[in-house]
Amino acid sequence: MNHAFPCGTLPLDFVGTLRARRNDEPMEKLASPELLDDWFLESGMLGLAPGASEADLALALELREAIYSLVAARIERRPLPAEAVAEVNLHAAGLPVTLRLGPDGATRTGTAVQGLAALARETVEIIGGDEAALLRECARPECTQVYLDRSRGHRRDWCAMRTCGNRVKAAAYRARRHGGKS
Repeated sequence: MNHAFPCGTLPLDFVGTLRARRNDEPMEKLASPELLDDWFLESGMLGLAPGASEADLALALELREAIYSLVAARIERRPLPAEAVAEVNLHAAGLPVTLRLGPDGATRTGTAVQGLAALARETVEIIGGDEAALLRECARPECTQVYLDRSRGHRRDWCAMRTCGNRVKAAAYRARRHGGKS
């Protein structure tokens, strides 16, 4: 698997395809059309690779950054950037992914542009709805994954316990143990 899905929310997991945004050299997980195809397959959004092109990849990266701009604005309680709103709305107006029932169950097929339209529509629902208040960015300094904090007290600090949460807790434990041995 080339991609991770710690959020359980596809547009936010899509934003996470640019890892460690605050670093001098973030890690690009969508470096080729093939990796974009892999993302659609691994996410379960599409059952067959859409055969993304370089143009599709460019559109995907533009949409990803527009989604991140909107999420950051909501987190920081700033007005939504007009350019990002226009980009997401343009994609959201696109054709939907095709859903078909067959002998083996449901299958989802479509082009990369149709997959991006689905991501944009879900983004509109998140940013424009009540869930926008639940948007957070991981507190681990090396991680910039965004997520919806659906925890009971809305005090979750990291994108996923099994990754960032464990790393933060282990580092704090090591610091306490090392500090106590001076």
